[in-house]
Amino acid sequence: MNKKKKVRHSGKLKSYMQWPAVVAVLLVMLDILVFAIDVKAGFLVFCFTAVYWVLMSVLMLRYRPFVLREMIAFASQYSQIQKGMLKNFSIPYAVLDTDGRVLWMNDAFCDVTGKDSRYRKNISNLFPEIDASALPCKKEETDVQVFYNENDYQAHLQKLSMGDLNEEVSIVDIPQEGNYLIALYLFDNTELNYYIRQNQEQKMVAGLIYLDNYDEVLESVEEVRRSLLLALIDRKISKYVANLDGITKKLEKDKYFVVLKYKSLEELEANRFSLLEEVKTVNIGNEMKVTLSIGIGVNGSTYAQNYEFSRIAIELALGRGGDQAVVKDNDKISYYGGKSQQMEKSTRVKARVKAHALREFIGSHEDVVIMGHKITDIDSFGAAVGVWRAARILDKKAHIVLGDINGSIRQWVNLFLNDKEYPEDMFVTHEQARKIVDHDTVVVVVDTNRPSMTECSEILNQTRTIVVLDHHRQSSEVIKNAVLSYIEPYASSACEMIAEILQYFADDIRLKGKEADCIYAGIIIDTNNFMAKTGVRTFEAAAFLRRCGADVTRVRKMFRNDMSSYKARAEAVRHAEVFEQYYAISCCPSEDLESPTVVGAQAANELLNIVGIKASFVLTEYKERIYISARAIDEVNVQIIMERLGGGGHLNIAGAQLDGVTLEEAKDKLKSTIRTMIEEGAI
Repeated sequence: MNKKKKVRHSGKLKSYMQWPAVVAVLLVMLDILVFAIDVKAGFLVFCFTAVYWVLMSVLMLRYRPFVLREMIAFASQYSQIQKGMLKNFSIPYAVLDTDGRVLWMNDAFCDVTGKDSRYRKNISNLFPEIDASALPCKKEETDVQVFYNENDYQAHLQKLSMGDLNEEVSIVDIPQEGNYLIALYLFDNTELNYYIRQNQEQKMVAGLIYLDNYDEVLESVEEVRRSLLLALIDRKISKYVANLDGITKKLEKDKYFVVLKYKSLEELEANRFSLLEEVKTVNIGNEMKVTLSIGIGVNGSTYAQNYEFSRIAIELALGRGGDQAVVKDNDKISYYGGKSQQMEKSTRVKARVKAHALREFIGSHEDVVIMGHKITDIDSFGAAVGVWRAARILDKKAHIVLGDINGSIRQWVNLFLNDKEYPEDMFVTHEQARKIVDHDTVVVVVDTNRPSMTECSEILNQTRTIVVLDHHRQSSEVIKNAVLSYIEPYASSACEMIAEILQYFADDIRLKGKEADCIYAGIIIDTNNFMAKTGVRTFEAAAFLRRCGADVTRVRKMFRNDMSSYKARAEAVRHAEVFEQYYAISCCPSEDLESPTVVGAQAANELLNIVGIKASFVLTEYKERIYISARAIDEVNVQIIMERLGGGGHLNIAGAQLDGVTLEEAKDKLKSTIRTMIEEGAI
């Protein structure tokens, strides 16, 4: 026979309702103790206990259903109030299941989405941004930015775990894992985002515009037309900036200060600073095109800092050869343009000034330490030898820092090691250099301006006097606090610069034959036998070295390759592939080669002899690192390509080093970079 089921108390309420019975039992025990002490007193207590038992029984049996009904009614009303509050909640609110399916949504959510409360499809149908990956599966809550009906919303998703309900409710067994709901709140950030964008777009952007070849352009036009030419240039710049809702102020004859909005900078970056090309169209008979450099400073903490950023940016643009724009956004630096070849300057005034400054710095210190870049080549070595001779002319102790001596310079180094006229400490190791250098030592860095690429970067922090002599275009990484920085991207090589400096360093200076050979060899290598990036000053430097005893035949013999190197270079040329019609890409074998990077560079030069090739890239694996040698003639700036890969160099000669990738992965990365830059119009 089935028992009649009744609603019963449970949990803490049941315990609370049983307390009168517990008190009754205690009273009975008290009555027994009183009887044992005194019968009359015990009888009196018994009477009170009996009355308590009767009242307790009536209350528990008669009023218990009323208590249950009141509690159920209260719970029902409370639930309705909660439901009403959620339904009328001003913030759009919805409940999703674990897969993102909508289970319930309030009126505000219905108004925003325009859906009925019975809508039961997946939330991604409404907001594609909230896909399966955006749901808070592992995290307790997530935030997703969504765009719906031309409004910006922040969707806050929060897990509603059923674990707490399991603790409170004992009549239902709820699984602990995989059983939860998701609460979705929508916060309308449209107005906030609008004002944020407005604030960002109205930020002040400071800029400097310098004419690169002001004097040269004026000299190339008739004197009566010079004022007209300058007026046209001024008008071109002023009109361009005015169209961007900016202002222009001419500081000097060839320098301008501009102020723009951040919104205008976005437009400038989108058209890749078209002013660089537009100003070249100014032509009233001038034989030379006008080029300019632009430096932009943005997102500084103050207006003054923005101006300082623009000043640093314009120095970078000029140091990289001009005809380009540099944007400095705090620590981030972006480059635009830089496609044209830097025009060689005919004047040697700068070389003379730098030579005298170098003489003063070396003359006021006792020790001179010279170093080039890692994996020293003949240009770096020849320049170091030239500076070493300059220090010896002033009777100063000088040392050249060399790490591992590779095959490309070993025979050149042996020329000095086997000659007793040269001191034993002419070449020092990294450890010896660290012991020599102190605050009173002059450290001269040649053929690089990046601290990470120097032979021994630690000694840069050990001295207060650093001199940088380099012909590579500057990047965002520069040697800081250099007392003398002579960086000329127009120069063919560091050896050419040193040859010029030596001519002004002392009267009637004479170099020894092997020293002149080293410097001459550096020029030959970097100009590919005077075929690339040569100018009048290049040949003048070579003529000076010939007068000092450089022997062309002797140098040529030193450059001869062994059979394995020659075969490796031939293999690299034979297996080259043409990418995007104009770019030759190949891999150079490195087995049994002492200096595979040198062979790779030679192969890159060879590939430029193929008709139709604008740039060549040869990848070489050496000591678990991939080296890329990039070469071009005049149409492609390989430096900006290599910069995308973390490298740098010249417009026509550049390179990069990649770690943690295979040859094939490096080749794919190179191809992807070239393809992206072609699509952007950067090359």
